[in-house]
Amino acid sequence: MNSPAPAPTKAPIGSLRALWPFVRRHRGLFIAWLLALAVSSSASLSLPVAFRTMIDDGFKSGSAGGIDRAFLLLFGVALLLALGTAARFFFVSLLGERVVADLRTKLYGHLIGLDAGFHDRTRSGELVSRLTSDVELIRNIVGSVMSIALRSTITAIGALVMLFVTSPRLAAWALVGIPVAVVPVIVGSRLIRRIARSSQDRVADANALATETLGAVRTVQAHAREDYERGRFADAVANTVSTARKRIGAQSLMTGTTITLFFGAITLVLWSGAHDVIAGRMSAGTLIQFVLYALFGGGSVAALAEVWNELQKAAGGMGRINELLEESAGIVAPAQPRALPRPIRGEIAFDDVTFHYPQRPDSAALVEFSLRVRPGETVALVGPSGAGKSTVFSILLRFHDPQSGTVSLDGIDLRELDPTQLRDAIGLVPQSPTIFAASAMDNIRYGRLDASDAEVRKAAESAEADAFIDALPQGFASELGERGARLSGGQQQRVAIARALLKDAPVLLLDEATSALDAQSERAVQHALENLMDGRTTLVIAHRLATVLKADRIVVMDAGRIVAEGTHAQLLAQGGLYADLAKLQFLD
Repeated sequence: MNSPAPAPTKAPIGSLRALWPFVRRHRGLFIAWLLALAVSSSASLSLPVAFRTMIDDGFKSGSAGGIDRAFLLLFGVALLLALGTAARFFFVSLLGERVVADLRTKLYGHLIGLDAGFHDRTRSGELVSRLTSDVELIRNIVGSVMSIALRSTITAIGALVMLFVTSPRLAAWALVGIPVAVVPVIVGSRLIRRIARSSQDRVADANALATETLGAVRTVQAHAREDYERGRFADAVANTVSTARKRIGAQSLMTGTTITLFFGAITLVLWSGAHDVIAGRMSAGTLIQFVLYALFGGGSVAALAEVWNELQKAAGGMGRINELLEESAGIVAPAQPRALPRPIRGEIAFDDVTFHYPQRPDSAALVEFSLRVRPGETVALVGPSGAGKSTVFSILLRFHDPQSGTVSLDGIDLRELDPTQLRDAIGLVPQSPTIFAASAMDNIRYGRLDASDAEVRKAAESAEADAFIDALPQGFASELGERGARLSGGQQQRVAIARALLKDAPVLLLDEATSALDAQSERAVQHALENLMDGRTTLVIAHRLATVLKADRIVVMDAGRIVAEGTHAQLLAQGGLYADLAKLQFLD
């Protein structure tokens, strides 16, 4: 699937304001960081004064006591600087970790709550990239760059003030160099912002490609396409490096230009100050103090130039995160959802439903589709590929809402229900079940999280899954591997059936739950499925004759419409599409 084109970030630095609510949650750490920053900055700005005192008072006094006091003062300021810096690093780093944890948790929670339409049009690899690389940029901003920026700003302002206190004439000349040094920052920031955003997009592209390919590694290897995929990923990484090289080059040029201009101006000013010392208009200690403040100010301006580049880069990442956080789910619970009756009878009704997938607006998946399923009835849906059978399941689970018509459960429109409550009432066994990289116990318990170990084992026994699970090295505690790699297709299917048995929902959706089983496994599971279906409203997408024969009613679909319905014998007698499908698919 293609991901949506990234929207331009209108106010890149302004997008970082979205971080403030996350910082505000940790007010104590934030205040502690500011206090530590005030201590370290004050100590830093006091160092030049301590050096001047040491040179002008300590050396000139000629006494050991005077020198001792001067050096003791210098060491005291250095010790205060060390303690303040250590505390500042601790508090801001911990603040960064907690802000990033909150941001990542909120983003993941938001993404997992977005509707199926969003996930259909967005690559999962790109979402993972935003959860990882983009959020890591924010960690750098909060845990480092923010501290450097504020410290450098305070130091630059403090140094400028102290330059005027030390020597107003020299400071006035030094002030000329600051605007000259800022010009490249202003000119280059727009270009760097654009390149940084592009750089992050290329990283997301490479991550998305890797996620997709690694997720289909067996298909890649089955087609002997390892070299082809290595080439594709190498090209994607090369694009990432190429874009990053442009960003790094622009940052380097801007930083180098800024430092050259600034220190060039400072050097000229100091040259003038050296002549003042020779002429007796200024003491050596005062010049040293001025030199140190000039270096502090120059270093802070240079740091700010570099920090600005980092802010531009992080703003692009935060802009991408904001785009996701601003996405709203198309399927949401109403303000006052209706409650399903207890017990749920399981009556399903589709009334004149027409539905188009967002990706295919010109082709209807369901057209004026009407179907009523009585409580406890088993209805088999049959038809060629693309007939709309899976769409019926998606609509019933409310992954999508129809453009027209209504779908109801026990007489209540699905749009009046909380989707969570609706889905709790429906058990699903898909044709390709999802097995998580967790234990067999946890995979089955996914059907009902509060189930006891005994209940999980009972569900596995009913699904004829206990024997092969017990045969695993750690039994029910055995990890099943990513996507159930340690199990066969039939075993994965039985784990999914056990999960549905444990959920014990009144409505059951089976996407041909026995299609992946061999004849022996199918016989073992069929009895469990019959027990599972007993007394439940069941919709089955059928591909096998045994499933069709056990259904109370067969609904034949084609091109999103119902073209026939009845029992197996009735439909065979009518001929038409079902008879053709039966000959090709069921009676082979």
